[in-house]
Amino acid sequence: MSRIGKLPIAIPQQVTLTVSNDNEVTVKGPKGILKQMIDSNITVKVDGENIVVERANDSVKAKHGLYRSLIANMVQGVSEGFKFEQELIGVGYKADAQNNVLELALGYSHNFFIELPVEVKVATVNERGKPPTIILESNDKQLIGQVAAKIRSLRKPEPYKGKGIRFKNEVVRKKAGKSAVQK
Repeated sequence: MSRIGKLPIAIPQQVTLTVSNDNEVTVKGPKGILKQMIDSNITVKVDGENIVVERANDSVKAKHGLYRSLIANMVQGVSEGFKFEQELIGVGYKADAQNNVLELALGYSHNFFIELPVEVKVATVNERGKPPTIILESNDKQLIGQVAAKIRSLRKPEPYKGKGIRFKNEVVRKKAGKSAVQK
């Protein structure tokens, strides 16, 4: 049996969960509404203050824990939300956000303009003496993770000086550069 799939999901006070006849799970809360289609061999039940995910047979054994995690992320998203912070490490790197459009100056000859989905809120922090920070907030963990990965892919941290876009508190393993030959 799936270790993750058999764990119950606690339902917070303001969150409601409904399962339609075509196996679509809808979770409503103070931060919004999220929907997810579920395999027909997986059943989702509300048992008092918990959500229980069960499978009909072993043909969907691999999906059991997946759907339980997706539903748990939906419950957490509509109740608390998700927040990702990214830092821009490098001389002259800048970030600016206006009306869900993120402008990044990353040392290339041109700036990047990224139009973010409506569900993702973006803010930037530019403090003197600290690297510029991008703050992403959303109720959908999959979407915010995809957006954060797309932003990071524009300039990944390089292993010699550590310059690039990295997540807050991410540790970048640095390599030793060339060493001078001793004569």
